[in-house]
Amino acid sequence: MSKVLIFDCDGVLADTEQYGHLPAFNQMWPELGVPWRWSVEEYGRKLKIGGGKERMSSLFTEPDFLKAFAPPADTQERKEMVAAWHKRKSAIYQRIIGAGEIPPRSGVKRLSEEALGRGWILAVASTSAQESVDAVLRRAMGEATAARFALVLAGDVVKAKKPAPDIYLLAAERLGVRPTECVVIEDSNNGVEAAAAAAMKCVVTASGYTREEDFSKASIVLTCLGDPGAESCEVLANRSSARPGACFTVEDLEEVLA
Repeated sequence: MSKVLIFDCDGVLADTEQYGHLPAFNQMWPELGVPWRWSVEEYGRKLKIGGGKERMSSLFTEPDFLKAFAPPADTQERKEMVAAWHKRKSAIYQRIIGAGEIPPRSGVKRLSEEALGRGWILAVASTSAQESVDAVLRRAMGEATAARFALVLAGDVVKAKKPAPDIYLLAAERLGVRPTECVVIEDSNNGVEAAAAAAMKCVVTASGYTREEDFSKASIVLTCLGDPGAESCEVLANRSSARPGACFTVEDLEEVLA
């Protein structure tokens, strides 16, 4: 039996939404002549929509945005405009990550290295742009550990994004494993729903934007994975046989899979 650990990226490897993606969006728009910005609260609501391009496209139905900016009427021109926005936003975001401004979440590197040592296969499955995910993965894991990930799926590799299970099902297919051999680490209800629909077990490390979301389909809900001598793991809900202490360990991970 294979043992596969699949990480989401944003909010799981690093708390990137508020401190990376949001500033990147808000820097991009004025640079490209769009008089718009999202507040912390507004962006939190937009996170219910999977994918950055999809979040931006949703503005075309918002009266306040349409008062501030007149997008082209042609559907194809709108798609091209959103693609240009996304390209520039991604470049700004990668610069933020590359500058080391957003530290990795506690425990992600430790748990990855423990799992690799016990024969687990590691992967990432995210709706963020490929270049952005690669940058966060290298920052969180270091080059050597990141190179040992068997698969990194990101961006538009599937048409239906989370909460649809497509990206997780594709990960299992690409890795040649059964979904029941996989544990997903997520931070949002959309991600939990996607994992559950793919018949994968799910560990949640709640992030600032997601703490109050519904995680009833997750096996265990944690504040973080924890690191010795640093931030400790606290259990918020548990439907598994894992009993983590200050750190969520590979032994706990194996209990979740079992």
